[in-house]
Amino acid sequence: MSTAEFVVVANRLPVDRATDDIEGPDAWRRSPGGLVTALEPIMQKADGAWVGWAGQPDLDVAPFDFEGTHLVPVRLSAEDVELYYEGFSNDTIWPLYHDVISEPRYSRVWWDAYVRVNRRFAEAAAAATAEGGIVWVQDYQLQLVPKMLRELRPDVTIGYFHHIPFPAYGLYSQLPWRRQVLEGLLGADVIGFQRVADAGNFARSVRRQLRYETKASGIAVPDGDGGTRIALAKAFPISIDASSYIELAQRADVQERAREIRESLGNPKRILLGVDRLDYTKGIRHRLKAYGELLAEGRLDVEDVTLVQVASPSRERVAAYIQLRDEIELTVGRIDGDHDTMGHTAIRYLHQAYPREEMVALFLAADVMLVTALRDGMNLVAKEYVASRVDNRGVLVLSEFAGAADELGTAVRINPHDIEGLKEAIMRAVEMPPAEQGRRMRALRRRVLEHSVEDWSREFLEALAVFHTTREGVAS
Repeated sequence: MSTAEFVVVANRLPVDRATDDIEGPDAWRRSPGGLVTALEPIMQKADGAWVGWAGQPDLDVAPFDFEGTHLVPVRLSAEDVELYYEGFSNDTIWPLYHDVISEPRYSRVWWDAYVRVNRRFAEAAAAATAEGGIVWVQDYQLQLVPKMLRELRPDVTIGYFHHIPFPAYGLYSQLPWRRQVLEGLLGADVIGFQRVADAGNFARSVRRQLRYETKASGIAVPDGDGGTRIALAKAFPISIDASSYIELAQRADVQERAREIRESLGNPKRILLGVDRLDYTKGIRHRLKAYGELLAEGRLDVEDVTLVQVASPSRERVAAYIQLRDEIELTVGRIDGDHDTMGHTAIRYLHQAYPREEMVALFLAADVMLVTALRDGMNLVAKEYVASRVDNRGVLVLSEFAGAADELGTAVRINPHDIEGLKEAIMRAVEMPPAEQGRRMRALRRRVLEHSVEDWSREFLEALAVFHTTREGVAS
């Protein structure tokens, strides 16, 4: 088996298997998403490899090359998907790390599967990495991989990036396997987080649980030989490929599609937009409650304002998500039933995913973007909306509990739990004069354009390169 100097390890490969007959049963397509976009040029330049699951249970696929990247599939059985992914990753870690908005469930069977699958990923990464190579592990499904990989391959330099929040110690301490997870993460040389607060929460958990010394310069981790090594825990906020959104927003066909969207909605004076995965962390219920009350109070009129809510399907076999969908669709139906007219609808609810061109057209059509997350690692939709507004118009209403709030300072900030405050923010956004919109949007766009996803990956890898250079010097 060939090895690579630079290896990414993620739950999923950067490709999806084609499902139509045109391209054949073994054809693959590049997955959409910021992580794939960010790492593609690095992978090709470094002749890199990507270790991940192919997305279907019980699928045996040999390693293969795709558009300049060597892909190493990790096989997951249907039971692995149920226990490791749907169970521990998404019914234990996800709710716990998102401030227990939904109650986490702690199952020893799920934990055992998580350990078993993480070891499988670590072994695949160890086999795929060249002597003295660099491995970058991605996200909460693989928190044990750094330590396991270090034990298998002490010669490699290891980075880990945590794409979701890391909770305060009072919440994190609920986890029965809290020490094992911290030790797993500390197998990395650099542990990256979305926000400074997340890195701080991690460091406090390390101090409280493991009693390791933590400083701004790094965490002193026992090396197993009686000494210590330094691991760096730091914020590296992720971003988007802003240029691709600008390019789409400037296309005549996308702009025409935005006009068609407005027309199909009855040309309301204002279009409000929410774009989320159907997830309890996104605050969709709070958004609908505030909007419904504004209609009921007569402060908004369905003849003048429409809310478009895109809620793409998510984890449809997990009970909490099934219940959430039922609640949201019941609420939408009630609000529409109370306020719709023959020519106008209060809420256009779309439970489906859309291609990027359609999303940019929606961003251009929307006068107000509502990001009401109760807890979010970053929320790239906020940045995508800003990048798409090449006309310097539109208003971003942004939850202070989304990581993007640290960077997008001229958005209209809200606490989504404060329904009255959320209602006032919506009214302020709906009534905002063009001059104020322009001033705020120009500042938002400046930040998004100055800090792209390429900057994020470069800054993380530069931090990792310091450890890599030191290790190479020791080896020589």
